[in-house]
Amino acid sequence: MTDIATRVYNHTWKIDPIVRSVLDTDFYKLLMAQTIFRRHRHAKVTFGIINRSQNVPLARLIDEGALREQLDHIRSLSLSRGESTWLRGNMFYGKRQMFSPDFIHWLENFRFPPYHLERRGDQFELTFEGPWIETTMWEIPALAVIMELHSRAVTKDMGKFELQVLYARAMTRVWEKIRRLKALKGLTIADFGTRRRHGFLWQDWCVQAMIEGLGPSFSGTSNCLIALRREVEAIGTNAHELPMVYSALARDDRSLAEAPYRVLADWQDDYEGNLRVILPDTYGTSGFLERAPDWMTHWTGVRVDSGDPIAGGEIVIDWWKRRGQDPMRKLAIFSDGLDVELIEKIHKHFSGRIRLGFGWGTLLTNDFRGFAPDGGLDPFSIVCKVIAANDRPAVKLSDNPEKAVGPADEIERYRRIFGVGEQARQPVLV
Repeated sequence: MTDIATRVYNHTWKIDPIVRSVLDTDFYKLLMAQTIFRRHRHAKVTFGIINRSQNVPLARLIDEGALREQLDHIRSLSLSRGESTWLRGNMFYGKRQMFSPDFIHWLENFRFPPYHLERRGDQFELTFEGPWIETTMWEIPALAVIMELHSRAVTKDMGKFELQVLYARAMTRVWEKIRRLKALKGLTIADFGTRRRHGFLWQDWCVQAMIEGLGPSFSGTSNCLIALRREVEAIGTNAHELPMVYSALARDDRSLAEAPYRVLADWQDDYEGNLRVILPDTYGTSGFLERAPDWMTHWTGVRVDSGDPIAGGEIVIDWWKRRGQDPMRKLAIFSDGLDVELIEKIHKHFSGRIRLGFGWGTLLTNDFRGFAPDGGLDPFSIVCKVIAANDRPAVKLSDNPEKAVGPADEIERYRRIFGVGEQARQPVLV
C-alpha cells in the first residue's frame, strides 16, 4: 500500500503529477462527452471555475506558476493503448461497447485545448472556451488540480512525522465512517469524490478502504482511472451541464421550456437500463417532474442532488405514485453533501420504500476537518460550471438558490419560465 505521507513529503510534480491520465476523470464526463460528440460537438461553450467559498483565498495560497505547470501537463496527456482497450472492451452497466468506435477514435486523438488564467484579487479566473466536446473535458481535472494544489500548499511545511500523524488520523476517520456504514442493511454506495478530493493518492486509498470495508455494498467509483486500476465498476450517469447548455442554445422561451426534456430524449436514444437516471433539479425538481412526459416515468430512477434530501425524495416518490409507478421498483440516488450521519438518516427514512443508492463525494475523499491550523485543510465548495453557450449566458437554478449560477436577469427569466416559486436556502458546505 502506498505510503501517502512519505510521497507527500518527497513529492515533486514530475513524480506525482496531479492528473495522471485522460481517464483521471468521472465516468459521467465520458458518457456525456459521447452524447455531445454525436449532437453538439461544434457548439461553442465556455466553462469557468467558481469558488463559492470566497473566504478561501486560492490565489494567495496557490502559486500561479505551479498551477500553470499542472495545467500545461494536462495538455500533454493522451489516452494510452491500454486505456483505450479498457474503454472498448470493458463491460459498463452490463453492456459491452458502451462507447462507439468513432467516439473512441476521437478520444484517442483528443488533447486538452488552451485555457485562460489570470489572478483577480485573492482568486483565480480560470476559463476554458471552445468547442463543447473539448472544453467539457476540462471540468474534472481542473478542479482536481486546484484542490490538490491547495492541499499541498497547506501541508508543504509539515515534517515527516507530522504528515504521518495527519494521514493516520484521516485514515482512522474514514475507517470509522465505513464501519458505521457497514451496519446499514442493503446499503449501496459509490465513491463520487474526484472533483474535490484532497489528492489522487488519497482518493485511491479511500476506494481501497471501501472495497475492503464494505464488500458488495460498495458499488464502484466515479473515477475511471481508479476503476480501471482497482478493477471495480465505473459509476455515473449525467450532470447539470447538459440541460444548462441545451437551455442556453434555445432561441426562445418555448424552446427553453422544452430543453431539459430534449436532453433526456437524446440520452434515452444513447443509453439504456441503469444509465436512465433523471437529474431533475437544474431548474427546480417539482416543476420539472410536473411537466415531465409520461415516457420519463419508465426510467430506472432519479438522482436527488440539491435541497433537503428527505423532502426531495418524498417529492420523487409522490410523483412516481401519481404517475402509476411502483416506487419499490425505482432507484433514488442521493449525492449532495453526504456524510455518514446524513446517509444514515436518509437510509432510515426511505429503507423499504424505494431502492436506495448513495454517491459519497467530498466528505469521503477530503475530510481533513480540524487537522490543520485555522481549518486550513477543511473542504470548501468550488465548481467548474458552464458560463455560456454560443455566446448566450448559461443558467442553473437548483433546488437550493444558494447554488444558482448565471446573470441575475437571466436567473429571473428562467425562474419565470420554469415556474420556480419560493425556495428554502440551505448552506453550501461542499
